Amino acid sequence: MFYLNDSISAPPVHSMNMVIVAHYNNSGKWERVRGAGACKTAVLLLICVLIVLENLTVLLALWRNKRFHSRMYFLIGNLALSDLLAGVAYVVNIFTSGSRTYFLTPAQWLAREGSMFVALSASTFSLLAIGIERHMTMVRLRPCETAGRGRLLGLLAACWLVSVLLSALPSLGWNCLDDLGSCSTVLPLYAKSYVAFCISVFSALLVAIIILYIRIYRLVTSSGRRVSSRPSECSLALLRTVVIVLGVFVVCWAPLFMLLLLDVGCSPNGCPVLYEVDWFIALAVLNSALNPLIYTLSSREMRAAFFRLLCCCQSGMESTGMPAAGNPNLGTAGTSQSSFILETTQTSTNH
Repeated sequence: MFYLNDSISAPPVHSMNMVIVAHYNNSGKWERVRGAGACKTAVLLLICVLIVLENLTVLLALWRNKRFHSRMYFLIGNLALSDLLAGVAYVVNIFTSGSRTYFLTPAQWLAREGSMFVALSASTFSLLAIGIERHMTMVRLRPCETAGRGRLLGLLAACWLVSVLLSALPSLGWNCLDDLGSCSTVLPLYAKSYVAFCISVFSALLVAIIILYIRIYRLVTSSGRRVSSRPSECSLALLRTVVIVLGVFVVCWAPLFMLLLLDVGCSPNGCPVLYEVDWFIALAVLNSALNPLIYTLSSREMRAAFFRLLCCCQSGMESTGMPAAGNPNLGTAGTSQSSFILETTQTSTNH
């Protein structure tokens, strides 16, 4: 999905794969010359290192602290895992791009792009899964533990199954290897119809995420008004969190969506911006570096776990006097429906 300096002038032809060359020649990338490759590579590798370190720290913090072994934190951990894999796949993509692209077989090219697609898709579907879990918690208030575990496993399985299935479609035959006229410019071996299908899927996904978070906010505010005047302050904090979550997601992904829409309906001659895909994809991948900041560092407990991990402290969180797993900030304990609503409000705000 990412082509670092893929378009170079007069590359050597020895041992090149002529199918890849033909598709890049058809897209117009073969003749184009790009500069500043080393600087671009350094910046993008820095982003990848940031993504891997951030999400690895999240996973270690969740693993080391048993109080984070709850449904919502498992979903956050799944988000961190998919973002970490996106960073790793991005590094692999960078080092197999450029002139090396022309020495790949079509199967290797599709596998390279598919690995990026799986990780980025899983990250996006994880955001939807977190919204679904929060919404179901608000609607059902206190579901039984067995039902909660089943729902969690279903969400995790669906997240990865759909991501793998979507990314595997080109390898299974939905490509343009036998029809150069239907090829994408941004992704020279992908059919434009497949690109359009993916845009439709992820646009629907974005709409679903927005609707879920709007419903969560309305449920929290309406529940808070029924039990106390306090949640009005929590509701404002929740609104800020929702705006940040959706705003960052839209800012990171909307430019790439728009570029892919142009790819489907516009020729390279009419839309030369199609050759500037590098930074559009880098911005989308940057979302994987911002997710840990939004979904974990906004939590007081996760911030403490982060700092303790970074400081290499060996003592457990239990000795610090931090709120226990049943603290209202985690929304896992309460003696009445009213108190549980307040706790869920704070959970949505903090996490």
